[in-house]
Amino acid sequence: MPKVSRKEAALPLQEVPKSMEVDSGTLPDKPAFSALTAGEAGQKIEFRRIPVPQHRMTPLKTAWMQLYKPITENLKLDMRMNLKTKKVEIKTTNETPNADVVQKAADFVHAYILGFEVRDAIALLRLDDLYVECFEIKDVKTLRGEHLSRAIGRLAGKSGKTKFTIENATRSRIVLADSRIHILGSFQNIRVARDAICSLIMGSPPGKVYSKLRSVCSRLNDS
Repeated sequence: MPKVSRKEAALPLQEVPKSMEVDSGTLPDKPAFSALTAGEAGQKIEFRRIPVPQHRMTPLKTAWMQLYKPITENLKLDMRMNLKTKKVEIKTTNETPNADVVQKAADFVHAYILGFEVRDAIALLRLDDLYVECFEIKDVKTLRGEHLSRAIGRLAGKSGKTKFTIENATRSRIVLADSRIHILGSFQNIRVARDAICSLIMGSPPGKVYSKLRSVCSRLNDS
């Protein structure tokens, strides 16, 4: 607080001019500013690179436009395929509304490269509480040779029946890629699907797994 000398303190108080008084009844309207884009806010350019294995190059070329349009038109990001490094590159632009969407786009492309269909993977762009969990059969139980082949067969079932049953019951999507398993869904649904898959790997009969799934899913629906 500035110091006041005795001479200034002795002076009489001056009246405030009427023009400076604020009438509480006629306050001006609050200004409505549009949200700043990532470029206007001065945020640095965010960049993501997603490696593409050799066996997924052809499917990526086939579905490139289905991946490209949502990322460039809806999220306002730049996306390209670097054939030299075999990586999909995504970066923000001046029109990007929020720099956080670049991670969503990277998760979307990565989910497709793992083996999920575009119509399933695109849910990662629309919903916030979806995740992808990956693990291997050997993480649950060490199996080799024919034992491993039988475990993969138990997970898939005849014509994929067991896999479809787990997907429909838990509202998730499952990809069986050799001995690797990828699950797409919400945190709770992934946990239920993972428990069912682990039971099948350990050797439980499908009927027992189905009945357990039924009781767990009914409990989840009630809550």
